[in-house]
Amino acid sequence: MTTIQLGVRHNLNQVLQQLLQVLLVGMTVGMMRNVVPALAESEFGVPRGSFLLLVTFVVAFGVVKGGMNFLAGQLAEQHGRQKVLLWGWMLAWPIPFMIFFSPNWAWIVVATLLLGANQGLTWSMTQTSVLDFTKPGQRGLVIGLNEFAGYVGVALAGIATGYAADWLGPRAGLLWFGAGVIGLATLSSLFAVVESRPWLTLHPPQDHHVHVTALTTWSVFRRMTWQDPRMMALSQAGLVEKYVDALVWIIWPIYLMRQGLSLPAIGWVVGSYGLTWGVLQLFTGPLSDRIGRHRLNVGGMGVCGLGVALFPIGHDMAWWMASAALSGLGMAMLYPNLSAAVVDLAAPAWRAKAIGIYRFWRDIGYAVGATGIGLVAYATGYLESSFGFVAISMFISAAYLAWHGQDR
Repeated sequence: MTTIQLGVRHNLNQVLQQLLQVLLVGMTVGMMRNVVPALAESEFGVPRGSFLLLVTFVVAFGVVKGGMNFLAGQLAEQHGRQKVLLWGWMLAWPIPFMIFFSPNWAWIVVATLLLGANQGLTWSMTQTSVLDFTKPGQRGLVIGLNEFAGYVGVALAGIATGYAADWLGPRAGLLWFGAGVIGLATLSSLFAVVESRPWLTLHPPQDHHVHVTALTTWSVFRRMTWQDPRMMALSQAGLVEKYVDALVWIIWPIYLMRQGLSLPAIGWVVGSYGLTWGVLQLFTGPLSDRIGRHRLNVGGMGVCGLGVALFPIGHDMAWWMASAALSGLGMAMLYPNLSAAVVDLAAPAWRAKAIGIYRFWRDIGYAVGATGIGLVAYATGYLESSFGFVAISMFISAAYLAWHGQDR
């Protein structure tokens, strides 16, 4: 039997299996981020200008994903990471069929509820497992790799489904793409992924000031939400940065379609955001292991907000792709490193709970952000006003994080 040891190199096969899983997780959510909102009016019966109705599917996604993130850590400690991962894929199977047969927007909202449950369980487990396998000094690296694989998957799926919708029609294209991705993920999680809990016992407490004994879920929730100022700062930053992703998901495809872009062209603009975000995390994650998380987190919030503010000013595809890439750069700076900062402050005995609760607050940001975006667009009657709402929110959150979330 192979000796259980910590480290990427010693556990390379399982680290790669987890990265394949999160790539497929990203592709599953990515198939909903181009065609579905762009064709909400023509294909799924959403009346033009019904901003509040349009945001319902992202609100549903955020609430369910946030709730499942909250439960995922506790489920993982009770039943194991591999089993929870497989449960997440079982929940995904109805999604492409519901899109294919959907007679109205309500079916899309229900499919998105299942998508949120799938994402909450599967993405949380890939991140938790890869951290179990690796050394403390590799946290930024492996979280960067995890988020790289996931958001490259999101971007590639957005591009691929744009072409699939052109070739096969929107419903059939999403059906075949989704069934293929979910089928591969289910088989690999069942036969190739191993349970990572045995590696957890090898982790030493990483910081003298953290509690090394197990804490209840409620204790960790209080600690991360208001008792620990640093944890609170990280949680609020995670929540607000999801406003950007909600904007990209809901508004960008509709805005760009109204500017005359085709589905494949919209896929490339949205994909430039996801690809920049995904690829650059290969560098920003390891960089934070060397220079600390704080400067990258605060700077990333500001850069991302700037990209959002610039997006509606331009009038051609090159401008939109550049602005999208700037937002992607900001996300690459902050996204893996907010998570890594949380892990730095959590002892191994309650790390899975801490990751789940941080991800709960982060993904509730989809619901809060989508609601704000919808209300602002409804109140003003202009899609462009939602860009200002998100950019200002990012700048305010960055200031709070700069004051309370510094490295020590």
